[in-house]
Amino acid sequence: MTARVLMVQGTSSDAGKSTLVAGLCRVLKRRGVRVAPFKPQNMSLNSAVGIDGGELGRAQALQAQAAGIQPTSDMNPVLLKPQTDRTAQVIIHGRPIGTQSAVEYHDYKRLAREAVLSSYQRLLAAYEFVLVEGAGSPAEINLREGDIANMGFAEAVDCPVALIADIDRGGVFAQLVGTLELLSPSERARITGFVINRFRGDLALLDAGLKWLETRTGKPVFGVLPYLKGLHLDAEDGISREPLEQGSAAQVLRVLVPVPPRISNHTDFDPLRQHPQVEFHYAEEAHGLGPVDLLILPGSKAVRADLAALRERGWGAYLERHLRYGGKVIGICGGFQMLGEVIDDPAGLEGPAGSSAGFGWLKLRTELAREKQLRNVSGRLTFDGACARGYEIHMGASGGAALERPLLMLDDGRPDGAISDDGQILGTYLHGVFEAPDACRALLGWAGLEAPVGIDHGQRREQMLDRLADALEQSLSLERLLPIG
Repeated sequence: MTARVLMVQGTSSDAGKSTLVAGLCRVLKRRGVRVAPFKPQNMSLNSAVGIDGGELGRAQALQAQAAGIQPTSDMNPVLLKPQTDRTAQVIIHGRPIGTQSAVEYHDYKRLAREAVLSSYQRLLAAYEFVLVEGAGSPAEINLREGDIANMGFAEAVDCPVALIADIDRGGVFAQLVGTLELLSPSERARITGFVINRFRGDLALLDAGLKWLETRTGKPVFGVLPYLKGLHLDAEDGISREPLEQGSAAQVLRVLVPVPPRISNHTDFDPLRQHPQVEFHYAEEAHGLGPVDLLILPGSKAVRADLAALRERGWGAYLERHLRYGGKVIGICGGFQMLGEVIDDPAGLEGPAGSSAGFGWLKLRTELAREKQLRNVSGRLTFDGACARGYEIHMGASGGAALERPLLMLDDGRPDGAISDDGQILGTYLHGVFEAPDACRALLGWAGLEAPVGIDHGQRREQMLDRLADALEQSLSLERLLPIG
């Protein structure tokens, strides 16, 4: 039997497409439906490693968790990871095929379309329901030709589309009506109705507008989702703008993460942002910042370029001062490479070929290689014995004396990372290292927090998904929205 399908498109980026698909995956799972998420094309620097060893968007991994299944690269067959304003690494079926400019990728779209359709057919054969997520907006006129992310895909596979808009941004009726006006007649007919996201206040105040919208368009409003304060789920790409309560415990650890232009997998820090004993901050510029207890250099999709940007923004001097006064430092993936002495890119994989001096705090040399390392791993911290888990996504291979004191011993027998001779600096290739409660507790204790508690971030994510599904059950007409017969 062919699976039932619904595609969710949005009036803009961050309208709520990823969240709605995740919530619907959990709703259908509760009802005993075997459901899978699918995003034909994603542009994101937040990614995960699927059970098949392929790379996919972080949001699709979250949606797979909501559906109660393991993520695979078929759930996101085309992933674009920006390296500059004009180029991106192109990942097909979980594996990089090279770096392309926008013009080059436009010419490549025919092959990308084949990858999309083959993955889609495999999911149709394996599941009862497929929830498809669009990208950005379907009304981007300059991107219509050869589209495989929005209406181009929907027309190719003949699936219904629900359109979601974010009322918190303002102008929600203009968003919805304007999007419809820019679609072709066949695309407009494909829209089955609307979902309005992030509403604050009394719904009665919105009634007149909803009635006007339905009359004006001839399409139903499936419901209005409330603004769910404190709902923290893995962001598809942009750093969350949701404010958090900081440091609610008696003693807190001050944690600071610099934000370079191509920061990747900032979801690594969600467990810290939500930790009651952590006062967490992101910052782009170092100038004028006060002292903190722990500074974490994040991952990067363009390590040498981001290293240069961090230096320009004053982070080299800040890091030196931070360490001189006894602060602790952790480098994750690209941030780990930056803490070394040299980063070589002889093949020009992330930009112009060449070599860059690192910050020099670890005796480490990294060379970027064409073969990307993609693994889900687990192990133990060497200084504490705490269980840790995470995933590797990197193109660099590192060597040097710093690796003689590894941070982790992995269950597959490999060492990972480094601990500096003075014990002030840790480095690791593992993304997600703060998610395991024992590892999080041990790392916060190492950084100076007294009596740290371990938070099970996976369990917290489950609770958030259930809360989201509850909101969908209460706020949406799911019988009209979902084509489940």
